[in-house]
Amino acid sequence: MNKAYQSLLEYSRDLYALRSAVGVLSWDQETMMPPKGGEGRARSMAALSRVMHQRFSDPRLLAALEACAADGTSLSEEERAVVRELRRDRDKTVKVPESLAAEIAETVSLSQRVWAEARPKNDTAAFNPWLEKVITLRRREAECLGYAETPYDALLENYEPGARTSYLRKLLHDLKAELVPLLGRLLDAQGKGKPALEGKLFPVADQRTFNRKILMAMGFDLDAGRLDESAHPFTEGSHPEDVRLTTRYSDHDLMSALFSTLHEGGHGIYEQGFQSRFYGTPMAEAVSLGVHESQSRLWENQVGRSRDFWSCYYPDLQKTFPAQLGSLDLNGFLRAINRVQPSLIRVEADEVTYNLHIVLRFELETALFGGELEAKDLESAWNEGMRRNLGVVPESPSVGYMQDVHWSCGLLGYFPTYTLGNLRAAQLFDSAQKAMPALKTDIRSGAFGALKDWLNVQVHQSGRRYDGDGLMEKVTGSKTEAAPFLAYLRAKYSDLYGITL
Repeated sequence: MNKAYQSLLEYSRDLYALRSAVGVLSWDQETMMPPKGGEGRARSMAALSRVMHQRFSDPRLLAALEACAADGTSLSEEERAVVRELRRDRDKTVKVPESLAAEIAETVSLSQRVWAEARPKNDTAAFNPWLEKVITLRRREAECLGYAETPYDALLENYEPGARTSYLRKLLHDLKAELVPLLGRLLDAQGKGKPALEGKLFPVADQRTFNRKILMAMGFDLDAGRLDESAHPFTEGSHPEDVRLTTRYSDHDLMSALFSTLHEGGHGIYEQGFQSRFYGTPMAEAVSLGVHESQSRLWENQVGRSRDFWSCYYPDLQKTFPAQLGSLDLNGFLRAINRVQPSLIRVEADEVTYNLHIVLRFELETALFGGELEAKDLESAWNEGMRRNLGVVPESPSVGYMQDVHWSCGLLGYFPTYTLGNLRAAQLFDSAQKAMPALKTDIRSGAFGALKDWLNVQVHQSGRRYDGDGLMEKVTGSKTEAAPFLAYLRAKYSDLYGITL
């Protein structure tokens, strides 16, 4: 192995070990940390942020990167990708002063705890000052990082390298133009009857058992991961052999925890799917959050909401909840879990309306960073946007602008990756079916190994060798596009309701 590259590799592995420590502390904060631990945890996160910033700024890292670049001909293509991506991470990190990086880390840790306590109480007076501080800090960060067109571009770069506000604005506008009339047709087709699962109770203990069974069937390795519970479901991959998933349960809502388990399981399989020889480098890290989201949405939607999946698992679910589901046939169940309904909560939205929730968040975030909206006016702007985009208005902040954890912990620029994930999931699943003609038959029999292996090879093992669109072009033959997603929706709902869309 090239001597300079070996030196860089050792340095990189130490950096990733620090990131893993931050990941475990973040997971613990949401699942196990005692209520009074917030202030101490915030100091720990700030201290680790300073250490990581110092490590990225260390002249030894720059020297190792430059030595590798000077002798790049002896490196493999994958090793050159490691050098390129570490240089990108290093250059981005040193643009932000260490003091600002530490202040952001401490602030978002404290803000997240305030959000968790304020949200159920609709305590906007407690939450809003923290939200304003988080937004102010992210604005300062954007100015340090620089941007192509608008400050929001700098935030997008954190989650979807290469994405631009102008591109996403057009993509979301065009997608909304297709989804709104589709929504109207589906609301007419399904009628106004009471949802089949409404008013039924599903004991949480039985849900936990069924969900773990599904998670293992997907191929998530529970010897290299966990499934726990948190206020907002998430995945924390501190190492490919230590991947933490969470979900949340309600005895009034069977599908919320099940779909979030499928969703986070997709994230977890990605985290467990990197090549072991690249652990501790960008080649064992996700391309982008838009690609990461494609994996969770593929398992949640293309697999988990399909007729093929439930042809296998619905009899087991009926046995688990015989009183609640015994008289409901498969068609009725499929219509219930795929019911289209404008609603207040993004994470519980159906596939047709989900992206309309993202449109709203994108509109608000770009207005915040474009100077057209202040944090103090966010609640009223949210309510008006919900009325305009979905025809519903929140009755309280907890189901309105305070519903998501993202803003409290500084994840501004993150939301558009959800729509990119939805589009890419349909595109990738379409390519998987072409590559594996027996895929739907496998799913009907509960056999997911071939799909998981295909995703491991085509997506996960590439690490950060390509950017999001580059990966999509390699695997599917085209960059990210909406057509396969819209075709998927039309085919599914045409089948459910016996209509042509």
